[in-house]
Amino acid sequence: MKRTSIYKQFSQKLIFATSFFVVVLSLIFYGFTKATIYEEISDELLKDARLVVTLTNNSQTNNKDLTLLINSDTSIDIVQLKDLPNITLRKYNVDDDNYMELLYPLNLKTHQYIKITKNINASHKMLNKIFGNLIFLGIGGLILIIMYALAVSKTLLTPIIRITQKLSNMNENSLTQIDTNSLPIEFTPLANSINTLTLKIENYVKYQKELFIGTAHELKTPLAVMKLKSQVTLRKKREPEKYEEVLNLFVSEIDGMNQMISSILDMGRQEGAQFEKPVELDVVKYLKEKTQNYKLLAKKKDIELEFISDIDTFPTIIQPTLLTQIIQNFVQNAIKFTPNGKTIVIKTTPNDSSITIEVIDEGVGCDEDIDLFAPFKRIGNEQGAGLGLFLAKSAADTLGAKISIKNRKDGIQGTVATLQLQSNPTCKI
Repeated sequence: MKRTSIYKQFSQKLIFATSFFVVVLSLIFYGFTKATIYEEISDELLKDARLVVTLTNNSQTNNKDLTLLINSDTSIDIVQLKDLPNITLRKYNVDDDNYMELLYPLNLKTHQYIKITKNINASHKMLNKIFGNLIFLGIGGLILIIMYALAVSKTLLTPIIRITQKLSNMNENSLTQIDTNSLPIEFTPLANSINTLTLKIENYVKYQKELFIGTAHELKTPLAVMKLKSQVTLRKKREPEKYEEVLNLFVSEIDGMNQMISSILDMGRQEGAQFEKPVELDVVKYLKEKTQNYKLLAKKKDIELEFISDIDTFPTIIQPTLLTQIIQNFVQNAIKFTPNGKTIVIKTTPNDSSITIEVIDEGVGCDEDIDLFAPFKRIGNEQGAGLGLFLAKSAADTLGAKISIKNRKDGIQGTVATLQLQSNPTCKI
């Protein structure tokens, strides 16, 4: 299929549309002018015919006398005709002269009619001159239209060209944002979408590099420990208990690697969830149901899990699997780092066009100087692959939401994991 330039297509269509409009408008103007002039001539002939009839009825008037009443370009005769309508008006040509003839009844009983013939060369020349002027103006207008169409097409396509050039110069090492302030407001949604996509790609490339390096390191370390422990054990014969101790170490290390592989598989599932169709979801109702489910996990450590909300409903369009991944990670971390017998609160706070979801615990707190959302970042000595918050951040970016983890500021030790969710997130249908 032959591809054509959008610039060429738009300019051609604009030139055709405006030219067609000018031609039609010119023809309408010419036709209206012509009809008006001929109508004035016919009205003038009818007026003269009525005047002749009036004079004829009042006195005996011959053709010579009648001729004196008419202009030099008009002739008048009294003719006798049969089978003729009351009034007949026609235009005709004789050589290069143009005439308009009117037959007006004078005496229907004797079949007498007044024939008035008017030379309309002057009007015809005026119409030809008007037509010539319209052609001249049309050609000039067409040239202006072509120039205008090309200029408008170029102006309208300039933002697209700028965006295209910006994108063509990007690569994984040079991902820059498009300045929306220099674009027309009609292109702002497109630029914002591209900027959001660029940010996602930038974060994806950044974290993927860290993930690959971290995965290799995390899997290589236990394998090196297992190899070294095996070599030391095999140097001499030992008691069965020593071999059992080594095997238990192997099982523990394998469990850790298996947990890490499961987390990596979760990343693959999350990438699939990013293509999940957004649906309408009541966030408050959703959190109430999730709180009841998570209470079973909290009960194992005798932790009280509460849900607090200032609103009864908050509908939005969202991908529920990604939201579940974020909230589940917040709650699991809160339970993991909170001592037995403490309290965890899931709280919602409505804003103008968003809702803030907080998971507040009474755990060990966190180091705010490190990037907790980078892959393989762990808090304390708790077991885990260190990919949970990385997955939560990736899910939040897909939803167009903001995510953070800070220490509590109310004098109680613990952390506050926050998710700020827009009422119309970027994943909206």
